[in-house]
Formats: sequence, structure tokens, C-alpha cells
Amino acid sequence: MTPVTHDPALTTEAFAALGGPDMVYVRPITAAEILADAPAGTGQDFDLSPNQVLYAVCRADGARLAVLVDRDTAIAAALAHELAPVSVH
Repeated sequence: MTPVTHDPALTTEAFAALGGPDMVYVRPITAAEILADAPAGTGQDFDLSPNQVLYAVCRADGARLAVLVDRDTAIAAALAHELAPVSVH
């Protein structure tokens, strides 16, 4: 498999369009990152340790579509929604 690199001449939108709208990737993310992005007062009903590792399903442009508790569940959710998860390194 050939590694994918981002050409700085491409806009974020053009880079995202390369793989089509159905291509996604799964990456680890901490609960602290999720809570930092949430509007004030959101997340108070969740029992999350800031260092807890979760898994985000993201579009090619980096936009987070979902956050799940483990990698296998994140991949299964992407496939269930007819998305194409790819491996990134």
C-alpha cells in the first residue's frame, strides 16, 4: 500500500474530495479532546476520564463524524453506514 501524503497545494476541500465522500479514517482521541470541543455545559452527564482513549471516525478533511468506545466498533459503525474506512499511518 502506498502511503498517502497531503500536497500543500491542495485545499482541504480538494484533498477530502480525492477519496470521495464515503472514505473515512478512524483515529484514537482522548476524552479531554472531545470535551474541549464541546459547547460549555455539554458532557456533564458522561462519566469520562480526561485521559480515556476513544476512537473518532473522521472524513478525509478531518471533520469528526462519530466517536466510539473502541476501534472495532468505530470501524463497524462506519461500515454499517456504508462508509469506507481506510488505514492511515
